[in-house]
Amino acid sequence: MEEIRHLLSIQDGVIARRQALAAGCPPTTIRRLLRRREWVTVHPGVYVDHTGPLTWRQRAWAAVLFHWPAALDGRSALRAHEGPGRRQHDDRGPIEVVVAHARRPVAVEGIRVRRSRRFDEAVQLDLHPPRQRYDDAVIELADRSPDELRAIAVLADACGSRRTTALRLQQQLAAMGRVTRRSWLTAVLADVAEGTCSVLEHGYLTRVERAHGLPRGLRQVAARDGAGRRMYRDVLYVGRRPPWRQIVELDGRLDHDSSAARDRDLERDLDAALELTDTVRLGYGQVFARSCSTAAKLGILFQQRGWQGAPTTCPRCQS
Repeated sequence: MEEIRHLLSIQDGVIARRQALAAGCPPTTIRRLLRRREWVTVHPGVYVDHTGPLTWRQRAWAAVLFHWPAALDGRSALRAHEGPGRRQHDDRGPIEVVVAHARRPVAVEGIRVRRSRRFDEAVQLDLHPPRQRYDDAVIELADRSPDELRAIAVLADACGSRRTTALRLQQQLAAMGRVTRRSWLTAVLADVAEGTCSVLEHGYLTRVERAHGLPRGLRQVAARDGAGRRMYRDVLYVGRRPPWRQIVELDGRLDHDSSAARDRDLERDLDAALELTDTVRLGYGQVFARSCSTAAKLGILFQQRGWQGAPTTCPRCQS
């Protein structure tokens, strides 16, 4: 039973019937363990070694072992790669797994199965639990996202986690076959490579700065705070003739109980910045709901600092 104990140890207490039989556990022993509730059936032919609620990892192992050969897919793959503690996750959603395209998987409650022609090259079956490669999972999840904001969030979060880079994702994207949003994802990754590290930062670049002909800012510029600690400025504008500078910080904090009040405060700060400070802070309202108005105000602000240009209009300005 030493091999059985080893499997249970590395698989978070989950084991498949086929694994138990291959390890020398006879069917009569399996029936006895189930009868005594030492093992409990999770899916047909897949057991867990306790009677309590399953952890997310146990659910993940059970899904992979039931559909074997299989690997965690999409958000489930990213969660397994990231490990516990990096962000809040909803444990109640289905476990996503991927299998070879030739398979015809059985539908089971609590498991979402995707078939892939790239199964052999896109998964890591030697990991615990087996999962899709990180870069593949990021690109495919971004490609399948229901809207562009969530797709940007997937790419920005992946690069912000330091588990990959925009360059690596660009290379993987180029090597992949069928990708619905290939051109758009390529363009977004080029922006991420320039320093847009969040949905808000990318929205500011594309909807405010670039869409309205504002000067090109420097992104993620290293600086020191008042205590000498290292920090990064989201966007820094620097002009030479005449010399001028303006800092734009992008505040992506969301608090549903006070979001309206926070939006009003940020709008007030933007108006006040026309006279008072070389730093302005913007939020989702200024970038996505009022991008044209924000660009116009920033244009006035930059001109007061010394910018010789003028903001242009975009198609949204006419609507």
